[in-house]
Amino acid sequence: MQPNDYRIPDADLAALIAEGAGRILLGVGEGELLDPRQLGALGDAMAQAWIGRVLARQRPRDAVLSEEADDVGDRSTAERVWIIDPLDGTSEFSMGTPHWAVHVALTVDGRPEVAAVSLPAMGQLFRSDEVTPVTGELSGRIAVSRYGHSFPSLAVAEKLQLRPAHIGSAGAKAMAVVRGDVDAYVHSGGQFEWDNCAPVGVALSAGLHCSRLDGREIVYNNPQPYMPDFVICRSEIADDVLDVLASAW
Repeated sequence: MQPNDYRIPDADLAALIAEGAGRILLGVGEGELLDPRQLGALGDAMAQAWIGRVLARQRPRDAVLSEEADDVGDRSTAERVWIIDPLDGTSEFSMGTPHWAVHVALTVDGRPEVAAVSLPAMGQLFRSDEVTPVTGELSGRIAVSRYGHSFPSLAVAEKLQLRPAHIGSAGAKAMAVVRGDVDAYVHSGGQFEWDNCAPVGVALSAGLHCSRLDGREIVYNNPQPYMPDFVICRSEIADDVLDVLASAW
């Protein structure tokens, strides 16, 4: 079976998985029935189990890289690799904030081919094949964690006079740029590929600039999936952002 022979197209499958896992996670947190300390681990486990079964049935020949499970298939030789984060923002989920996400991306030769990011607590789904290009006036804001700026993001904020917007998970920060609520998301604290692959896939389709902090292209499915830094920002300010980072990073 070739990829284009699948009954469910890749983009639809990514979206269905992101939405379905989101509903599972909402159910886990329903009614505050569990101790918050139990929510994150249980949510991760349940969402991962469902996603793993779906991909095994729907895309049995594809490799899979996920935060919560061993690799499926040989990623070193696979052209098609799904990169999954079943629950991005575990602490936000456990605390009951809406800033958590589900990330589903299919990479082909290391580049996001299709991607979906769901923000279940906010009732939002972003698909790379349907996302609206980001246009309109700049917001004058930059996404930062609830703990505040990193050194590179502070340098960008000060130079471009961007006000901080405190947002939880990586997916929630990236989708804030996609919505036009903020103009940039600069990360330098170290992540893994599952933390940003789907958000980057959606952001690229929305016409945003995505790169490493030194301007290099972001490439996925590396032998070691550590992703130390990246930037997602409006294309109008990309050159200015990279100039600041070149001197600060």
